[in-house]
Amino acid sequence: MAHIVVIDDSPTEVYVLQQILERHGHQVSVANSGEEGVELVREVRPDAVLMDVVMPGMNGFQATRTLNKDSETSAIPVIIVTTKDQQTDRIWGMRQGAKEYLVKPVKEADLIDVLKSVLG
Repeated sequence: MAHIVVIDDSPTEVYVLQQILERHGHQVSVANSGEEGVELVREVRPDAVLMDVVMPGMNGFQATRTLNKDSETSAIPVIIVTTKDQQTDRIWGMRQGAKEYLVKPVKEADLIDVLKSVLG
């Protein structure tokens, strides 16, 4: 299946997302910060990225914008997965280049449906 990079500073969230993705046959790589995530995406060229927003240092909006503006990574779909559930956050995330926006806690079916949609 697909190779997915999860960028999230919460070990609990990473564990939950990793379990869901692996249960559906996906390969998972993990980064614990925005900076680390951008480097990992550039290195492994995954099929998609699950991006948290609230992280120390480079936040998820900044990391999404960085990946979207880089010609080498701009074609990789970013799905923001965050606790930030305000409409303004959603709009801002999409303006940074995210393809989809999910609010935690994420339902397994919703995550898989969104992944199928962005992966084609």
